[in-house]
Amino acid sequence: MAESWDGSYDHGSQSDESYQFERLHVEPIYDAFVCPLTKQVMSDPVTLENGQTFEREAIEKWFKECRESGRKLVCPLTQKELRSTELNPSMALRNTIEEWTARNEAVQLDTARRSLNPGSPESDVLDSLKYIQYMCHKSQSNKHAVRNADLIPMVVEMLKSTSRRVRCKALETLQIVVEDDADNKAILAEGDNVRTIVKFLSHEQSIEREEAVSLLLELSKSEALCEKIGSVNGAILILVGMISSKSENLSTVEKADKTLGNLEKCENNVRQMAENGRLRPLLNQILEGPPETKLAMASYLGELVMNNDVKVLVARTVGSSLINIMRSGNMQSRETALKALNQISFHEASAKVLIEAGILPPLVKDLFTVGTNQLPMRLKEVAATILANVVNSGDDFDLIPVGPDHHSLVSEDMVHNLLHLISNTGPAIECKLLQVLVGLTSSSSTVLNVVAAIKSSGAINSLVQFIEAPQRDLRVASIKLLQKVSPHMGQELADALCGVVGQLGSLFKVVAENTGITEEQATAIGLLAELPERDLGLTRQMLDESSFPLIISRVVKIQQGEIRSARFMTPFFEGLVRVLSRVTFVLADEPDAIKLAREHNLAALFIQLLQSNGLDNVQMVSAMALENLAQESKNLTRLPELPPPNLCASIFPCFSKKPVITGSCRLHGGTCSLKETFCLLEGQAVEKLVALLDHTNEKVVEAALAAISTLLDDGVNIEQGVAVLCEAEGVRPILDVLLEKRTENLRRRAVWAAERLLRTDDIAYEVSGDPNVSTALVDAFQHADYRTRQIAERALKHVDKIPNFSGIYPNTGQTAF
Repeated sequence: MAESWDGSYDHGSQSDESYQFERLHVEPIYDAFVCPLTKQVMSDPVTLENGQTFEREAIEKWFKECRESGRKLVCPLTQKELRSTELNPSMALRNTIEEWTARNEAVQLDTARRSLNPGSPESDVLDSLKYIQYMCHKSQSNKHAVRNADLIPMVVEMLKSTSRRVRCKALETLQIVVEDDADNKAILAEGDNVRTIVKFLSHEQSIEREEAVSLLLELSKSEALCEKIGSVNGAILILVGMISSKSENLSTVEKADKTLGNLEKCENNVRQMAENGRLRPLLNQILEGPPETKLAMASYLGELVMNNDVKVLVARTVGSSLINIMRSGNMQSRETALKALNQISFHEASAKVLIEAGILPPLVKDLFTVGTNQLPMRLKEVAATILANVVNSGDDFDLIPVGPDHHSLVSEDMVHNLLHLISNTGPAIECKLLQVLVGLTSSSSTVLNVVAAIKSSGAINSLVQFIEAPQRDLRVASIKLLQKVSPHMGQELADALCGVVGQLGSLFKVVAENTGITEEQATAIGLLAELPERDLGLTRQMLDESSFPLIISRVVKIQQGEIRSARFMTPFFEGLVRVLSRVTFVLADEPDAIKLAREHNLAALFIQLLQSNGLDNVQMVSAMALENLAQESKNLTRLPELPPPNLCASIFPCFSKKPVITGSCRLHGGTCSLKETFCLLEGQAVEKLVALLDHTNEKVVEAALAAISTLLDDGVNIEQGVAVLCEAEGVRPILDVLLEKRTENLRRRAVWAAERLLRTDDIAYEVSGDPNVSTALVDAFQHADYRTRQIAERALKHVDKIPNFSGIYPNTGQTAF
């Protein structure tokens, strides 16, 4: 029975290797030391009433099994029934065994010590490491013995072995040696040992990496060692990377995460983690840490470089806490909070989170407060920067109260305050506050409020002065603001720019910079493009300052590919063309404008620009410019001098013959050219304009149709104009515009052009059979404005849809339109 029980005995957690170590004795083993049940040296011998001695754990298990099986309690050796299960400790035997064991272990440790050197065979080193593990597993006091035998440095030395098996076993052994032993951890942390262990973390997907993480996890349980681990260059970065790795096994990831959790005890480690993307510990310190730690972490947050996703996380987690510090803390605390909020406000999504958290009222208060509690200028600059960031996130700022009486940022008083600050602070704050106004004018719901406040304060002249600021950022911010408000106060801007010498030239100086195409250049030309195009004084000043040749040069260089820019090319090019088109609006009043257009052959240039596919505004403005140029053609064409009639012809006119004039323009009747008189019959302009009638952008179509209509206008040979359109296959596209009726302006222009075309009998006859055209004209006759209804009526008469009574009543006084 005893033999059967012995075979089923559980040796606990001991491995086969540990079991073998139990049988390695330098001194002979005595039978009295061995438990009859376990066949192992006893550690806690006890004696039964019959004098037999057993290992306490083994005999207690024997008794338990007897009870559970219903057997009598008998001695495992004698099989005789026992009257009592009382166990008497054998103290003398126990002491003897302990002394014997200590002598054997000391000798074995010494043997292991001699094997732990680089020259020993791999098998001997592995056996020695296994024995050290066995000893440490056996009892906590053995860890002291390992330490006292100076084995820890020797095991560390094995980390440099060329054998991977040895290195892995050494890491495993060190973890067991230092487990729950502060003194052993302190010894292991001496010198460069921690750095050596960390190096194993860089071994991707290896057992060494896993063992190193396990060892660092154990070491990190000591608060004293957390700072040392974190001070090793790259340790925290690698651990953070392991957590996010998808190729790492789950156990290693879990241990790395726990290690970092332990390392959070040190502030420097928390900062490193934040720097490497593990931000939660730092945020927790801001939320839950003591006041000093909160400020320290918030201060570091203000210096941290964060990507946009992290900024949103930070804003959602600690945004409210930082705002509370900014609102109620002392000056040092407010400075710390402002700098942290500044960092996380540089992203649209995180800025919106801060707005929802209530950042605007205290921020505005800090900017406008004067007196004992006011912010110093350096912090007002930070507050202005934050305000600029959140305002440019594009919220509905007219709905968010920020001051007394529920004033919003775009209320007149608030904008006046901003304008006052802009005029009374330094360039850095002025720049940020101008950016605030830029943000407020970016929305159609708020721009009119800002414009009204600028007008009521008379600040436009002050704002224009910043165009000449030496600081580039300040200059760009002011130009941006002026561009935003120019559609609503273009004349005021034009007057201000013309009123002070040099400011208009400063804008063109920016445009002229040979630095590629910058945001400043695109904004400057955009501002110039928004100024009233028919302002003769402004255009004359541009002519006097030779601004237009610069514009022409830039347009040509972009066309030829000499200037390249992916980001600002389109707004810059569109602005150039719009500014250049100003010349064509003053041709009738400004001879120098005609001279410039001739010298630079602007008609040909605008015809080329009609083919700027993908740039709708360029095509639209070019067509408008060609319309303006073509309207002057009839005034610029040189009419031939007719020879005086002879005497007979003067007396008898019926005998005179009309002189035949060769080389004259069929449309204008005189000598024409594209360069000198801007005649559209040259340069295939008509064909290119007709092609634009099929454009998807109705504004481009409208501009093209307006330019084409100059061929049918009063003062030219309309019959020849119709012929030109027929040759360019333009009649059908004009009628198609009429049929589509995309906008009221397009219908008005199309009805006018159609009426002129229908004066030609052949066209009228052909169109009379098209019910769609008739329906479109009838619709215009019934529903359009008064003038268009009149024109539609005449058009319907041309196709006999309305009776023409002019033959019956010839003196009605109705004139051709």
